[in-house]
Amino acid sequence: MRRLPIALTMLALAAGLVISPSLTGASPAQRTAPSTSKCGLALGSITAGGDHAVFRVDASNPPVVAKKATPDVYADGSARLSSRWNVVETATGSDRQGTVVLGSGLYNHRYSVTADGALEPGSLTRIGGGWDRFTYFESSTYWYNLTAIRNDQYGLRNDGVLFRWSVGEAGYWRATGSATGFAAVKAMALISKTSSYDMFLANTRDGGLYTVRIPVTSPLKPVFTKIRSTTWQGFESIVAGRCLDDSTVFVGIDKDNKSAYAYVMSHAAGTATTIYGMGQLPHTWADPVYLRWAPESWNDPLFGG
Repeated sequence: MRRLPIALTMLALAAGLVISPSLTGASPAQRTAPSTSKCGLALGSITAGGDHAVFRVDASNPPVVAKKATPDVYADGSARLSSRWNVVETATGSDRQGTVVLGSGLYNHRYSVTADGALEPGSLTRIGGGWDRFTYFESSTYWYNLTAIRNDQYGLRNDGVLFRWSVGEAGYWRATGSATGFAAVKAMALISKTSSYDMFLANTRDGGLYTVRIPVTSPLKPVFTKIRSTTWQGFESIVAGRCLDDSTVFVGIDKDNKSAYAYVMSHAAGTATTIYGMGQLPHTWADPVYLRWAPESWNDPLFGG
């Protein structure tokens, strides 16, 4: 699943993000991107007021951001963390599904939005408690030939321990390992899903930028690979999506300064990885939770490293 079927283009492409990196040349600040291929990122958030927002990010120079929001999906201030959200477009609107931390509880949430933007409440199913200590959560569902091979969930606790669970067909969660060594990590974003591993992009408090490759085998043994050594400590959130050429588009969000910046990164190769700075995004980036909007999980391949 290294290539995205053109007929089943990602939701994010429909959102209008167009970035096409040349992967050789001058320094990142000097490089410019040709306009022949596309990247997909529909950046989402949950606001302090409980709205569910989607930002269409166009990587023009300067970048352009268009925002739509579904109001009052959650109670004010209740949302703490979120996985990526899957969206299925229907004849009457869209169906949405994701996993969200509300207070100390983790929930699977499904709801619909009509064509005119009205919220149609669905189901909010509690998975478990104790999530007030977690700083990151993400889902990784890998499909092959329209069959779900695995459905893994990752949670990073505030003491630097990463946990993984496998979800079976009946919806039961089974712990499949944990690993220490993540205390320096500020933010993470999933950039690859394969039959044998998941890969995350992560920045650290001392300014480093790394890939974290996690084999699906047990015990859980993450492999950190340095991409850059300095200057990446400012981001409290990273949201990433896939380009058609297996490069990665990502947005780093600095919540302290309420700013966000877009980048395109070549297929991850350690310090040889090329990163293009696409510029600062307009808008005030002050929401407590950021996430990625994605199409149905069977049509959401990621292969950034």
